[in-house]
Amino acid sequence: MDAFNKYGSASSESESDGESKTQASKRYAQPVVRQYTVNTAPEVGGYGATSAGGAMAPYVAPGQREITTNLAYSVLTQPLEGPIAKDGDFVSNAHMQMNSGRAEQQAIDETVFRMQERMLRQHGVTHDPSIIGMQVGDAGSGRRGARNNRGLRRKAKGDSSQLDGDDAYQGPWAGYEGEAAGQVSGPTAEQLAEYEQRVAEYTDAISDPSARSLGKGKKPKGGFYVEGQDERSVFHGQSERDYQGRTYMHAPPEHKHIREGEQTCYVPKRMLKEWRTAHNGGVSAIRFIPQTGHLLLSSGMDGLVKIFDAHSSLSLLRTYVGHSKAVRDISFAPDGRSFLSSSYDSTTKLWDTETGQCRQKFAVGGKKMPNVARFYPEDPNLFLVGQSDKKIVQWDIRANEIVQEYNQHLGAINSLTFFDSSRRFISTSDDKSMRVWEFGIPVVIKLIADPSMHSVPSVALHPSGKWIVGQSMDNRIVVYSAEGRIKAHRRKEFTGHLTAGFACQPSFSPDGRFLTSGDAEGQVWCWDWQSARVVKKWKAHEKVTICTAWHPKETSRVATCSWDGTIKYWD
Repeated sequence: MDAFNKYGSASSESESDGESKTQASKRYAQPVVRQYTVNTAPEVGGYGATSAGGAMAPYVAPGQREITTNLAYSVLTQPLEGPIAKDGDFVSNAHMQMNSGRAEQQAIDETVFRMQERMLRQHGVTHDPSIIGMQVGDAGSGRRGARNNRGLRRKAKGDSSQLDGDDAYQGPWAGYEGEAAGQVSGPTAEQLAEYEQRVAEYTDAISDPSARSLGKGKKPKGGFYVEGQDERSVFHGQSERDYQGRTYMHAPPEHKHIREGEQTCYVPKRMLKEWRTAHNGGVSAIRFIPQTGHLLLSSGMDGLVKIFDAHSSLSLLRTYVGHSKAVRDISFAPDGRSFLSSSYDSTTKLWDTETGQCRQKFAVGGKKMPNVARFYPEDPNLFLVGQSDKKIVQWDIRANEIVQEYNQHLGAINSLTFFDSSRRFISTSDDKSMRVWEFGIPVVIKLIADPSMHSVPSVALHPSGKWIVGQSMDNRIVVYSAEGRIKAHRRKEFTGHLTAGFACQPSFSPDGRFLTSGDAEGQVWCWDWQSARVVKKWKAHEKVTICTAWHPKETSRVATCSWDGTIKYWD
């Protein structure tokens, strides 16, 4: 290569001499010409290249068996450098290179991680796991750093001779200027009067059917129930009975000859109906009426319970007003002629589905709240209530008193599900356990608890009665056998959705082929029961989809509700 360069240089010099003699003979001025050496084969990536040249020094990766270039001895014998795994070997970089940088595998104890994460959230700083003795973060960005009294001016201590008044002695207990500690907070008198007037208007609009005309195309948004008033209901149709004297409780003739689960079900493809303002503040639960499914019952955060026509007109039929706080759960009786509503006002009420009359009121008293209520399928005069005080109580409607208590849980009761021909029921609680009871006997016959378990706030029974699924708080739906020994089905679980922190109620299709559940992102997930793979998922609501329910007779109709206040009907 050097000889080639020299050859090019000599040729250039001879040509320059010839030109100089010609120019000298013609007596022209000799121009200044600069000669550049052109390297036709430069060195690229050589081990002698420096960082200024932009080249990278070669290296031999750990475990490399083949070398495509001739490297120097110093490169072949250089020591290994890089992250070391727990077993002492160097971490392979085959799966470490990413578009955003380099990722390394590290191991940290769960307790230490939670402690440092809490320290960073509260104080704004925490320990750097990479450098011992170093800290990361900003000391003023944490919660406590934002609450400190830096930059605030201290109030005067006051005159020690005065006990009352503006200049009273405060001493070391004097606060800071602009501080609201110790001051009475709450709505002003004007705000309180406006709120009471609004409550009175809404209550009158619900109690008086003639006052429901709020303008063209407008309907009442809801109402408030004040303690001490009589429970009431409002019918929203033109007439409660048709020309044959039948109410909306009359089942469609085509549903009477269809057995539940005998038809093949399919995944819904389109939205059939949307009730946009079903409840103010969000919908907590929806239930189809048993056996026929032509009515859909819903409960909301506005303290109301509503029933819709789910067969023909798809309209709102009746509103039940009787709770002063949000309704948490609703449950139909086996025949559908009555239902229970459990509310945060510490009451459970029994309603007549047809007339809207409140038959009975069951108060738990104190700060205890009924979280869930379920009728005993074999006797509609008995029902169970799972309470927030860790107890399950059994009420007798005829005597209007508690006849049995099931007291074994260590946390609030979340769900109650009957199985095994209604002989047994399973309860879940905030104590991250599931307990199986025989109805009427307050002794646990099976305890399902494991250190790796998470809370299971909602449970559903497979139509065959052989399996029980539970919505776990680790973004899984776990499966348990419901025959013989109650044990977990480790090889079958349904994943992919995000439900941590939300009690999303799962639901089975009538033939047991599909399992559906909502998630925190407003989506509806549908899995195949046999293979546990996702069949379909779609965006249904803007907020969390808290409940899904399959129609007991229609082959592909599913109802969903959300905390955005809407109920949607899919087909």
